[in-house]
Amino acid sequence: MSSSLSATMDFSKMEEEINETWKEKQVFKFQNDLSKERKDKVYTFYDGPPFATGLPHYGHILAGTIKDVVTRYACMNGYSVERRAGWDCHGLPVEYEMDQLLGVKHRQDVLDMGIDVYNAKCRSIVLRYTEEWRQTITRLGRWIDFDNDYKTMDKSYMESVWWVFSQLYAKGLVYQGYKVMPFSTACATPLSNFEAGLNYKQVKDPAIVVTFPSKGDPTKSYVAWTTTPWTLPSNVALCVHPELDYVTLQDKKTLQQYILAKDRICQLYPIMNNPKKYKAGMEKEWYDILDTCKGKDLVGDFYEPLFTYFVDEKQPQYFQVVADAYVTADSGTGIVHQAPAFGEDDYRVCCTTYKIVTPTNLPCPVDSNGLFTSHVQDWEGVYVKDADDSICQTLKTVGRLYQKDVLEHSYPYCWRSDTPLIYKAVPSWFVAVEQIRDKIVENNKLTYWVPSHVKEGRFHNWLTDARDWAVSRNRFWGTPLPIWTNEAFTEIICVGSVQQLYDLSGVWVEDLHREVVDHIQIPSVKTPGAFLKRVDEVFDCWFESGSMPYAQQHYPFTMDEATFHQGFPADFIAEGIDQTRGWFYTLMVLSTALFDKPAFKNLIVNGLVLAGDGQKMSKRKKNYPDPNLVISKYGADALRMYLINSPVVRAEDLKFQESGVLRVVKEVFLPLYNAFRFFLQNVERREATSGAKFAPDESKVKATTNPTDIWISAATQELIEFVHVEMEAYRLYTVMPALVRYVTQLTNWYVRLNRDRLKGAASQEGDEEKEAETGLQVLYNVLLNVTIIMAPFTPFITEYLYQHLRKLEPSYQEDPVANYGMTNPVMPGKSDSVHFLKLPACDKSRVNHKAVEAMEVLQTIIELGRNVREKRNISLKTPVKNVVVVLRNPAMHVVEGISGPLRSYVLSELNAWNFTVIPKENEHEWVTLSLLPNLTVLGKKLGKKMSTVKKVITSMTHEEAVAFMEKGEMVIEEVNLNFQTDIISKLSFSKASDDGQWEASQSAEGDVVVAVDCTQDEAIISAGRAREVVNHVQQLRKAAGLGLSDRVEIFFKEEEGIAAAESAISQNLMAIRTKLMGATPIPLRLAPSWSVVIGKEVVDVGGSQVELFICRPTISVRDDLDNNVTSFLATLDPYQYEDGCEIRCTIDDESFVLKEGVDFWKTAAFKALSTKSLQWV
Repeated sequence: MSSSLSATMDFSKMEEEINETWKEKQVFKFQNDLSKERKDKVYTFYDGPPFATGLPHYGHILAGTIKDVVTRYACMNGYSVERRAGWDCHGLPVEYEMDQLLGVKHRQDVLDMGIDVYNAKCRSIVLRYTEEWRQTITRLGRWIDFDNDYKTMDKSYMESVWWVFSQLYAKGLVYQGYKVMPFSTACATPLSNFEAGLNYKQVKDPAIVVTFPSKGDPTKSYVAWTTTPWTLPSNVALCVHPELDYVTLQDKKTLQQYILAKDRICQLYPIMNNPKKYKAGMEKEWYDILDTCKGKDLVGDFYEPLFTYFVDEKQPQYFQVVADAYVTADSGTGIVHQAPAFGEDDYRVCCTTYKIVTPTNLPCPVDSNGLFTSHVQDWEGVYVKDADDSICQTLKTVGRLYQKDVLEHSYPYCWRSDTPLIYKAVPSWFVAVEQIRDKIVENNKLTYWVPSHVKEGRFHNWLTDARDWAVSRNRFWGTPLPIWTNEAFTEIICVGSVQQLYDLSGVWVEDLHREVVDHIQIPSVKTPGAFLKRVDEVFDCWFESGSMPYAQQHYPFTMDEATFHQGFPADFIAEGIDQTRGWFYTLMVLSTALFDKPAFKNLIVNGLVLAGDGQKMSKRKKNYPDPNLVISKYGADALRMYLINSPVVRAEDLKFQESGVLRVVKEVFLPLYNAFRFFLQNVERREATSGAKFAPDESKVKATTNPTDIWISAATQELIEFVHVEMEAYRLYTVMPALVRYVTQLTNWYVRLNRDRLKGAASQEGDEEKEAETGLQVLYNVLLNVTIIMAPFTPFITEYLYQHLRKLEPSYQEDPVANYGMTNPVMPGKSDSVHFLKLPACDKSRVNHKAVEAMEVLQTIIELGRNVREKRNISLKTPVKNVVVVLRNPAMHVVEGISGPLRSYVLSELNAWNFTVIPKENEHEWVTLSLLPNLTVLGKKLGKKMSTVKKVITSMTHEEAVAFMEKGEMVIEEVNLNFQTDIISKLSFSKASDDGQWEASQSAEGDVVVAVDCTQDEAIISAGRAREVVNHVQQLRKAAGLGLSDRVEIFFKEEEGIAAAESAISQNLMAIRTKLMGATPIPLRLAPSWSVVIGKEVVDVGGSQVELFICRPTISVRDDLDNNVTSFLATLDPYQYEDGCEIRCTIDDESFVLKEGVDFWKTAAFKALSTKSLQWV
């Protein structure tokens, strides 16, 4: 009987079929329903809303996988988890794309077409790719509710955003102000400080030094350095540091006099920055210092303006020297030119400190698109960055440009349009973050982050320096600010709900976008007959996403406070590291402002997924594989495991390699599938031979005495415990490597070591079938456990395995009543999905650290033994006489394990005839124990005594080193040394072997040495050839598609006069029969003429060409038997008849009584044995 499972597996196709089953049976819905029915404790998860204006990329897939793993784990661990999809619909991403489509260049273009038309266009594209998102995310195996999703453009969501803002307003945390802010000229709107930090790039800008002649003494000029020449037309002041030393120097070449910071003279003479070219004293040839003073002594001096655009008799305070401590001597000249409309410090110094300007009369000749206005006639209509070179040329022409260089530096770009930001003074509505900054910092301490260094470093630093948050945008497609006011802003109402708006205005609305609410007026209370109008701005979309915990629930309108707080703060959120200044920040600010709580308890921060070359993934460069193609080639589970088992879940970057996904398939899923298939094949074999159905019995698993059974059971329980501990700590980066290691242990070690046993072909006690039954019980038990524990991580392959494993459970029903498998209580077998089950708990009674430790030593011995074979080029098919192992200070249970129950596994795996563990008293004959001081530990402890102590330690004999090791401590130079912590010890092979008899290998840690007797004699060579024959037969069986229980007869044919194969087989007959399920290869001349060949191959055995045949079993007969009787017997199945039975038949009216063992035999080998036609059988 052959297993119904294919020898090959198309994982991607399998996943697609499972996805269809999930969809058809609504498995995700039933998982939620079952947990709610059980009244499982609520576990709250927030999914940060993505924009659906683009397709999902690896960053989304990574974050989605992390979210899915954690929420699946929570659900299978006894929690009820709502998982709602959400969509970010408003803001710059949508408007910027629409501006490109419609050719919108200026704000007036939108007003001309109508806000209603523009917003309708925006609405039409915001959900463009939701179906593609749904397909990709679903194909990934992520369970999230797309049917009950939330959208930030929904009226209910927007109303909750109004409520959040109104609460902040009522607490005095909202104000209107005029501030210099990061400004996107492409999007014509200010950005918040954290948005400005999202997209920095290395750029090259002009770095120029400009002269400003003093009006008090025209022979002297102030010199200022800037990297923004376009701001110079708006200059109104120069700023110095009040306490820095400033000099007046005269250039000896030009005789010109310049004023600048003493420590920044090198800006005028750059050679001073080159230590190779500049020598002290050289400056005397270049300039003389005429005067020195403090910066404060220069304050109030007026200078000649660069341009006359803002020269006005009404503004006599312009063009003077001011002082402020923000000026440094780190770069430039120590003098900073002031353009208060385009610099935060400039604005503060000129507007607040010196009152040179006021917010209403700022020199600001740049419009919202970054173009110069008519105030600067020479560059009117020119984009400011494009005007830099022309401005420099003009300054050079008029003799005011002293120096021009190029500076490469990091500069902020708009995160949406990818264009350079400028800093520009604009009126805006602010959330007073600085008022509650200390509370935010304290609330952050209440949260748990993985990895913690992001919370304690990057995020904490950002919070401690948090600035007031500009939440208004001069745009159209967004939630309108709910502020109604008169023109003088002396009467302001902040509306918090649709009902309140109706109560105040008498207008009921079904939508809250600008085209609906802009025309609504509210009667003035202070001025009867007058009306309040809504302010022009809309919300920053980050304010909307930060309001997500409340708005997705339409809180407080359709959810009461008690219910809301049962799930707030969220138990878990996860996003990329770029959200430390984005969503994580806005969540924390708003939750602190509203409830003085963090918005979440636990957070996983992932790093960035980069292209294979380390660059940012780019559609234009096509430097990464399409994620959908990767999934279709290798499967979603492989992609999930590759991403989770990488540094990216520790907030580090990952250079994506498609080969890494393939490696998961080859090294994890294929071995696991093959082990599972092997299990089912042997279950089917056993059921066929015993006639009894396999029934899982955990008592047999617990009662086993086989050391590998005990080990794999213990390792499984340790894995279960480890997964629970690490998942409770949200450390996915430790869980995945453990799962991978376990699968390797299960497939590469347990199954391989017990292959013959599970086939019913090997037993130390002689009861092959009982041992096979026990091994299959253990393998079933660990396969079921690992299937369930891996389910949150790799949902498809575990579902596939479970659907086969469940059929062996007594609770499984072949034809269940309706929804039987979709009901509580859930249990393996009955339940229709592995994802309905509860994760297994660790069974402490099966944890066995001693068994695990012994098995680790066994694996080391086998690996070192193979290494020795490779050194000597000895094939594993060729046996070796003896394997010797020396262990450094081994535990008694390890020695007893590998010398006793595990000994046969060493012999089998290393194809050895003998295995010896060298006792302690004889170790010196084989190895030397060498010692070194652990310099890392002893460096401070020993100090100057190090060299003396090191000499004593390294010169110890083997016996002295062993004595030190056994005692555990020793005093040298009056310093007490601990062997475990202070000493590095290593064993090395030292047995003399002039004839090359012994070859050895030692572990990297130096605690295990394995030596192999490499002597090759006739018996060894013969056994090796016999194993070659067995291997070739197994390959023929595999090629013929035979199952484990399919019997064959085996024949061979050698060249005339050659008997290499026959000799090898005859000398190793018992070993061959054990490996070949009792079959005996015999010469082809003894095969019946009617044998049917089902596989044959010419192979090399010991340098001789041998033709091997596997044939369908057929009856062999007595040589002188009647031909008609022979023809009749040739048609019979030999295994239908018992040994010694009689067959009665009548042929051509003649009756015959044929006896098995006399007239016929079930195989040709039995005939050869009975008739002694082959002496060695």
